Amino acid sequence: MRLCRVEVGGTPRWGRIEDELITLLSAPPWLDGRPLAGALPLAGARLLPPCEASKIVCVGLNYKAHAEEQGKALPVEPLLFLKAPSALLAPGGDVVLPRQSSQVEYEGELALVIGRRARHVRAADALAHVLGYTCLDDVSARDIQKREKVYARAKGFDTFCPVGPWLETGIADPQALTIELRVNGALLQRGPTSDQIFPVAEVIAFISEIMTLEPGDLITTGTPPGVGPLVAGDQVEVEIAGIGTLRHGVVAPPEE
Repeated sequence: MRLCRVEVGGTPRWGRIEDELITLLSAPPWLDGRPLAGALPLAGARLLPPCEASKIVCVGLNYKAHAEEQGKALPVEPLLFLKAPSALLAPGGDVVLPRQSSQVEYEGELALVIGRRARHVRAADALAHVLGYTCLDDVSARDIQKREKVYARAKGFDTFCPVGPWLETGIADPQALTIELRVNGALLQRGPTSDQIFPVAEVIAFISEIMTLEPGDLITTGTPPGVGPLVAGDQVEVEIAGIGTLRHGVVAPPEE
């Protein structure tokens, strides 16, 4: 099943997608929202980020091939950082290049949204806390990241977290997926989630030992090799078969 958030009359609403139609729900899925009468066409709907994140927890350097391309040793435990919820960007939106950076890069990733509160969960039980899976671009100001050695500013700019277009709830094995990222139609990233150093279940369990994961929170699980630059005018697609395709643009900073 596919779940989405959509703007209806200026109000964010959760919905269920079936046969190119969106059936609105009475409440978020984790509050047992029930289907309402009537449906909206998916075509033309203004989709929103499919989460209600109190926090966005990210894992760095989580693909063996990406670590090799970066010339870095494999981490012994997940390397976590946070993105600000204000960085979220809806499907079809535009990443705004910041004036502070001259090297902004894409990172196509598998992400997930929590559907059940998770605190001190075991890896064996962790996937039961997932509402669904989606696509994400962990946009990064690489020059700032390299210079500061911390990620808060480099990955926290507004619009630096495009995510969507919806959640897929029917993923039995998140380690059996393939991520592809294209810029202007050219395939620049392709990697299997089986190459993750720390599988999704282990990531959730690890995070839950540090902070309580609440329904609606967003976790993104690292990028395969092939990261590279973005410039104004680029059109980006992050595709995961079985989930969907996230699309976003890239624009120059507004004039002062």
